[in-house]
Amino acid sequence: MDTRTSEIRLRIERLRDALTAAGAHAVLVPSADPHLSEYLPERWQGRQWLSGFTGSVGSLVVTRDRAALFADSRYWAQAEAQLAGSGIVLEKMTSGASTQYIDWLAQELQTGQTLAVDGQVLGLALANALRAGLGRKGITLRTDVDLVQSAWDDRPGLPTEPVYEHLPPQAVVARADKLARVRAAMASIGATHHLVSTVDDVAWLLNLRGSDVQCNPVFIAHLLLDALAGRLFIAEGKVPADVAARLAADGIQLARYDQAAQALAALPADATLLIDPRRVTLGLREAVPAGVKVVEQINPSTLLKSRKTPAEAVFIREAMAEDGAAMCEFYAEFEASLARGERWSELDVDRRLSAQRRKRKGFVGLSFSTIAGWMANGALPHYHATPESFAQIEGDGLLLIDSGGQYLGGTTDITRVWPVGTVNAAQKRDYTLVLKGTLALSRTRFPRGTLSPMLDAIARAPLWEHGLDYGHGTGHGVGYFLNVHEGPQSISKAIAEPAMAMEPGMITSIEPGLYRPGLWGVRIENLVMNVAVDTPEHNAFGEMLAFETLTLCPIDTRCIDLALMREDEIAWLNEYHATVRERLQPRVSGAALAWLLERTEPLYAA
Repeated sequence: MDTRTSEIRLRIERLRDALTAAGAHAVLVPSADPHLSEYLPERWQGRQWLSGFTGSVGSLVVTRDRAALFADSRYWAQAEAQLAGSGIVLEKMTSGASTQYIDWLAQELQTGQTLAVDGQVLGLALANALRAGLGRKGITLRTDVDLVQSAWDDRPGLPTEPVYEHLPPQAVVARADKLARVRAAMASIGATHHLVSTVDDVAWLLNLRGSDVQCNPVFIAHLLLDALAGRLFIAEGKVPADVAARLAADGIQLARYDQAAQALAALPADATLLIDPRRVTLGLREAVPAGVKVVEQINPSTLLKSRKTPAEAVFIREAMAEDGAAMCEFYAEFEASLARGERWSELDVDRRLSAQRRKRKGFVGLSFSTIAGWMANGALPHYHATPESFAQIEGDGLLLIDSGGQYLGGTTDITRVWPVGTVNAAQKRDYTLVLKGTLALSRTRFPRGTLSPMLDAIARAPLWEHGLDYGHGTGHGVGYFLNVHEGPQSISKAIAEPAMAMEPGMITSIEPGLYRPGLWGVRIENLVMNVAVDTPEHNAFGEMLAFETLTLCPIDTRCIDLALMREDEIAWLNEYHATVRERLQPRVSGAALAWLLERTEPLYAA
């Protein structure tokens, strides 16, 4: 047993000691914080600290004699490697939205036994599901203890980095206007108060940004609004005095982070509180007095921020062009270097691509940790090279690069696959089928209000035709200089909530994939924006939407099996490359310009 797995075993035993001391029989450690964030500050990375599994999604369950990690197919290979020797069993979930650990717990625990989970990080919707699933067997849910805290002596504290304002011209909608729109939504349903806990909603609504979470320009805070004012619950010292003064001018006062529950408990008896059950924790919900009327609906800000305005779209297109220029500079350098016989590793790709992005106007940071996967590593959808484990790029094959940047005017996310040396027929076939899925969905028109999961099968159809599929969703929403994963829309097999209807201005990724474990992986990703289109019927059957492709970077044509491509698909790709060339040509020169011109040459049918 190596030192790492020995340490993990010791941590699990300390958690079991805390479990026994609390009189409980199992503990659930979700990947969550008090804001139900996808990406977590270090303080709330308890599942990772206890298990050693570094994937962004997964749930750990520990009983007095067993430990299991539940993860979906994106992480199976990674989890198996990282859990080896730890005594923790991997339970493979069918999807990231699965809660099959509830069924597992119902089988493991006996009537009258207790499951402990920290109510401060337990989503209200999940709490309801746990109570329903376990209550049928007489298993008690205890949410008033944080057993991770008991086991984790040197647990990190709250982040301390200061917040800052997102300013004009990129912040095109004033804070006062956003607050007014949310209050109008509150008034329409009779709500006198509204709690906002999701950190991207708070950041968007107040035109503030931070650095409490790696790659996401957000900060840890809650916001409680009434009809005239609001309180921002945030750690002391994080808001500079001048920013605090401007917040006060818009009616937003500062309060200590730990006072949010107390403020909810003090709501007047005649208050009507709006909360989003998918975006608030059980701990905060239970702080609300029994006499206060509660309305459960999606946060108005979640819907508002998902629909980018025409003025924001101008800056988003600018950010995409800057990002595309950085990609041209990098790929020109990469291919020229390989031609000279120089050696590259996956770490070199990450470092040198990030360096090119840092040169671009408006760049703030990466939107997520770069995924550079050579051959077999490309078959791991959430792979990340580390100094301890990475591959050299050598021989023949495919290099998958999934990367993105945070710009003052937008957030980018792009995946491309590039040939190194000779690409074989099987690799070309896989690449082309994935590309056909990307093109099929990119060209789709659909009625406004279509639930985004209904579009998922369009990207999968070219793969399904050959008996192939992929385990992740086809597309996620993207923020405006905010989280790279943003709701409510999601193009996937799961319909999570009615608010997933597609509306103009929403930005979503299109990223089908195909993964050959131990061999190679293919994923081709662009960001697209919903735009209204006219039709021959002049919208007699309702308003129609189409996708405007925002991402600007060549899609490598050397990997395409032309025998699998239709003429209309080739025509779309040629038109896309003509746009990429036109938009990026003024921003690059020298070797990068030559590379751009070569990679955007028209393709002709076989």
